[in-house]
Amino acid sequence: MAIKTIDILNVLIFQRQWRKNNGDCKRGEIQSGDKISDVFHLDFCDGINVIIGENGVGKTSLLKMIYAATQWSIKQTNQGKTKRLQQFFSNSISGDEVLKNSDSKEGYCYFRVSDGKHKFEYSLSHQGIFNSKEWFGLNIQSVFIPTTEMLSHSEGFLALYEKYNMPFDGTQVDIIVNASLPETREIPQNMRGILEKISAVIDGEVILENDNFFVLKKDGRKVDFSLEAEGLRKLGLLWKLIRNGLLEKGTILLWDEPEANLNPELYPLVVDILVELQKNGVQMFIATHSYNFAKYLEIRREKREDVLFHNLYRATSEMPEILKDGFHDENQHSDEIYSQTAYKMDELEPNYILQADSKLLDAVYQQSMKEIEQRIAARNENNG
Repeated sequence: MAIKTIDILNVLIFQRQWRKNNGDCKRGEIQSGDKISDVFHLDFCDGINVIIGENGVGKTSLLKMIYAATQWSIKQTNQGKTKRLQQFFSNSISGDEVLKNSDSKEGYCYFRVSDGKHKFEYSLSHQGIFNSKEWFGLNIQSVFIPTTEMLSHSEGFLALYEKYNMPFDGTQVDIIVNASLPETREIPQNMRGILEKISAVIDGEVILENDNFFVLKKDGRKVDFSLEAEGLRKLGLLWKLIRNGLLEKGTILLWDEPEANLNPELYPLVVDILVELQKNGVQMFIATHSYNFAKYLEIRREKREDVLFHNLYRATSEMPEILKDGFHDENQHSDEIYSQTAYKMDELEPNYILQADSKLLDAVYQQSMKEIEQRIAARNENNG
């Protein structure tokens, strides 16, 4: 089962304005009397959805909304946790009020996730969930990999978390739980190749003993997980999730900044693994700041529909002619979050991670020209 769409109104950074209805209701808008609300809306592909954008545009929050919705669909999920969905965003907040957009607390605030047939709508305004009966029991299996590496903190973590108010959100707790699950007895044939690729890089496999994770090296050495390089720990975590049967056909992987602390030379390997998982029926949502990582996903895919790019950005006065959902919109409000979706990176504008790479190339070029000019000046002085 795949997630098809998300709609967000006045939650966290995502905000929309009410305006008079002129008779035309565009995609991503809901109608209410003589006014319509321009809702933040995204359509997803069944393969790999890459979320890009500068800091503070809601990439991680978007992933957490999708994850919260999928976790609510599972009958076995701890109801004490899912009744307080704000725990997926932060363990330090006690109510939905904090999740409302600061400028729109009196307006309607919600996010809605859909698989195309069923809808999960979490209303912060009503402090409740709409369509819960049709959603609960769909059992949409998902895994969220947070930016923070968590397996090094596993010893006694869950017991301490239950007893004390520790500063970790639900996604960080869940990844330890998922990595600690028993391994599947049978490894699907299509997953063995992926495990072998990861094992070759980490030089072994990941094991769990007495709440501690280790890398059991091929020569028999047992290395504490915390002593491995963090980039290799990311691959080790991926190995454990696959070995535990959590990334099989029909599951969803949400990964926040997979490139963080990862040596760029490993980008192609990780991308190849993700593409292989996609071919095996895993839907993915990847938030990244790396142009190179995102571009590898574009060039390594087999079909263009396998990878879809979603660019989140703020409207500013310096960008009066920004494309929004495929059409020019002169009504964009400064500092609100908008989006563009495309199958190729160079079709996105403004593309901040591409701009950052371009600025670096410009700086390198200018430095090179300066050095050439200095050498020419020095040679002329010596010849003179």
